[in-house]
Amino acid sequence: MSKPSTDSCGSRNAAFDEVFCGLLPKLYARAAALTGAAQWGEDAVHDVYLKLASRPRRFLEHPEPSAYAFSALSSMTRDTWRRERRQVPEPDPDRDAVGSWDGGVEQRAGEIEAVRLLAQLPRQQAGVVILVDLDGYTTEQAARILGIGRGTAARYRTRAMRRLRDLLPSDSRHRRAGHAGRRPRSCTR
Repeated sequence: MSKPSTDSCGSRNAAFDEVFCGLLPKLYARAAALTGAAQWGEDAVHDVYLKLASRPRRFLEHPEPSAYAFSALSSMTRDTWRRERRQVPEPDPDRDAVGSWDGGVEQRAGEIEAVRLLAQLPRQQAGVVILVDLDGYTTEQAARILGIGRGTAARYRTRAMRRLRDLLPSDSRHRRAGHAGRRPRSCTR
């Protein structure tokens, strides 16, 4: 069996990948130091790879390929920093106070809690709640999507909401009841 032939372009790309991959540990370390975060550093190294891979010959024929790659990394991170510095964040109309944004932590915690609560419901009930309350479908549309009757979908949703209220911490139920103008169930008249 004969060996498949490789053209000069294919061997050049293989050589480029080999040299660049040999530099990866140092590039990641340098990128993390330049950007201040490992994730942004990984993104910067990826962008440098794409930039240099478009002209592998320049990189390979440079007397110091590592210096060439580090120079490209520095340039890339500097350009990204300048571009992001010029961006002005727009105020969030949903927030009352300026500077109350927490980086999305509160929203993510809410999403995790919602998933935890939905996992405690039967599959059909969770499906109706997701479609109606999270995705914005009507009960009739949700019933059609799930292949059940409208009355069944409404019943599943009612039972799911009752179960979700029971699963919420008691202090959360008191707050919600107070906002709705109703007394908590535990209070008697």
